[in-house]
Amino acid sequence: MRRIDWADADDSTRRGLLQRPAQGDAAAVFATAGAILEDVALRGDAAVREYAARFDAAAPGAALEVPRERLDAAAATLAPALRAAIDEAAARIEDFHRACMAPEVAIETAPGLRCERLQRPIGTVGLYVPGGSAPLPSTALMLAVPAMLAGCPQVVLCSPPAADDGLPDATVLAVAARVPGVRVFAIGGAQAIGAMALGTRTVPRCDKLFGPGNAYVDAAKQLAARRPGGPAIDLPAGPSELMVIADAGANPGFVAADLLSQAEHGPDSQVLLLSDDRALLDAVDAALAAQLSTLPRAAIARAALAGSPAILVPDLAAAFAIANDYAPEHLSLALRAPREWLDRVASAGSVFLGDWTPETLGDYCSGSNHVLPTGGHARAWSGLSVAAFRKSIAVQEASREALAEVGPCAVTLARAEGLQAHARAVELRLERAA
Repeated sequence: MRRIDWADADDSTRRGLLQRPAQGDAAAVFATAGAILEDVALRGDAAVREYAARFDAAAPGAALEVPRERLDAAAATLAPALRAAIDEAAARIEDFHRACMAPEVAIETAPGLRCERLQRPIGTVGLYVPGGSAPLPSTALMLAVPAMLAGCPQVVLCSPPAADDGLPDATVLAVAARVPGVRVFAIGGAQAIGAMALGTRTVPRCDKLFGPGNAYVDAAKQLAARRPGGPAIDLPAGPSELMVIADAGANPGFVAADLLSQAEHGPDSQVLLLSDDRALLDAVDAALAAQLSTLPRAAIARAALAGSPAILVPDLAAAFAIANDYAPEHLSLALRAPREWLDRVASAGSVFLGDWTPETLGDYCSGSNHVLPTGGHARAWSGLSVAAFRKSIAVQEASREALAEVGPCAVTLARAEGLQAHARAVELRLERAA
């Protein structure tokens, strides 16, 4: 990792340190994703099948939808320990997300004037689970569990097919089987986003799309959302990020392992280490070198580390100021009293407190969601929750007496805005009620 002394760096250097890695030719990515969307809009299933054959080595003419019996059979193909881990993680995710669900509200804001806030599930939701270099049943869990808790009437799940059997990974199918009535399609990439966003003869059109993916998937989601009548999307997605703030007492091996856990996602992942102790930075460097020698994805992790800084800060307060400016997807506090610093955190997707809370727990089984804002969007966005799968509807009901009391307020404000019809809609009723 690049070593920088924050106190000696000028403003330009500091801005450069917190700059996310460039995402290649974004214009070309958006152009390709846009062309795929247009093709799916014109040719539907035929276009989807062609892209599946080209990008995923799917057999020409292969069925896009996975039969329900294949979902039910998938769990039986998994090792018992893996099935048990999926069950265990699902239970914690459900417990946490259920506890976070917003209740419906009904209050009287004046005598006889009742205001309510109802919760209704989104009708059809599309879940995208990447296949890429590794299957991601954890992402399937993070999407499927809140969709079930929200009560979405129709859940559509797309995941890339494997070249050997034309089906998504068995672990993903096993998770999907937990969702009553789910429809699963062996489709990956931007073509999956196009199918769910626009609908085809086979794939239902979805009201909102969820899930991470590569640059083409993310571009397709953004473009689909901009189309007239297009779907909503969950949140801006990008390469994985982890910032670690560590003090002199941190375990260098733990810190190095956490950094590598995100660096191995991809060469464009960004991991940052901030500490007020130079010796700790040196020790983490040594631990990184030792652990890299044992990793199967070492080349990917090395590429990510090459673009990631280790920053010596004058004190921990400076580290938290940097963290809030950067707004990381994941923030790990490898501190002796991490909770005492929690009030300093203003912007982060998910926070991990202390030496015994590796970020990996959040990825899989602590219970919180791992679909989180990246690219600095944690300044304004939150991680995925049941609320993302629901919509809130406001209701109000006034009695004759309540209108007589609060109506003049509405009339005064409407006339101040020059909206005479608004005022008259109240005045007519006041006249009748008098």
